[in-house]
Amino acid sequence: MITLENFAEVGAQFQGAYLAVGNFDGVHRGHSHLIGRLRKMADAAGAIALTLTFDPHPVQLLRPDRAPVPLVWTERKVALLKEAGAHEVGVFRTGPWLLGLTAREFFERVIVGQFRARGMVEGPNFAFGRDRGGDANLLASWCRDSGLDFEIVEPTDIGGQLISSTRIRQCLSDGLAEEAARLLGRPHRIRGIVTHGAGRGAGLGFPTANLDEVDTLIPADGVYAARAYIEGEGPGIATACHVGPNVTFGEQIRKVEAHLLDFDGDLYGRNVELEFLTRLRTSRPFASLDDLLDQIRFDVEQTRALCAR
Repeated sequence: MITLENFAEVGAQFQGAYLAVGNFDGVHRGHSHLIGRLRKMADAAGAIALTLTFDPHPVQLLRPDRAPVPLVWTERKVALLKEAGAHEVGVFRTGPWLLGLTAREFFERVIVGQFRARGMVEGPNFAFGRDRGGDANLLASWCRDSGLDFEIVEPTDIGGQLISSTRIRQCLSDGLAEEAARLLGRPHRIRGIVTHGAGRGAGLGFPTANLDEVDTLIPADGVYAARAYIEGEGPGIATACHVGPNVTFGEQIRKVEAHLLDFDGDLYGRNVELEFLTRLRTSRPFASLDDLLDQIRFDVEQTRALCAR
């Protein structure tokens, strides 16, 4: 990953690349298609495919009240962009130094000056520069005048509907984890640090890891079949995850609690990632503790069967 905090010239190995610039939030199937095309063009030209993205999203600084909750954190975004075909990823540390540039200044100072790009690939709705003053057609004309290859990649659709980060957010907000995974090309994932909770789960025979400091979109309240990935350890662990307040016990605070099946270990203070496979049910209060325990047992068995498949 290349961290960009100014307009200093980048290393020679990053110059002459084919570039794609964007937020790439979620790195969904549409993004992967675009990056795949970027890679093919770069390979044909004997150049590297390099994507440029932003941390944080410019909207978080310009209009924080309208900023969407991210679908993915920066380090994972970088890894996913590379999986999609990028040789390298550059991350702008977004600030006034960058947001103040007009579209023309961005093209001249970054694309031509900083990276000496040989080509670019963007989507038809690409906008850039101060007040989003530049678009894909304007960029195409500037690339042509400067001798850069340029291609517009049409958006990807499924069932006649375009794939977008906004559509994926709506799916997750509605608890449609499987539909979100279909659009992303993989299950949605969050991360957090395991903190101490009330300890109620352990007393009931179903110890849970309480995730705090989650910095990406948490799906709608409910119980999910999920997989947990413990930092520094092996493959995912089948997990029954509850999102929302424990209404049976009169709680109102929204939490993420994960019961890792057949796991015995201390997770406090560790980073854990959760991958949401499907929502098993919505949250609801239970009339008795026995009713709750019966439902938890059923949730766990459903999770075990789904993860085995």
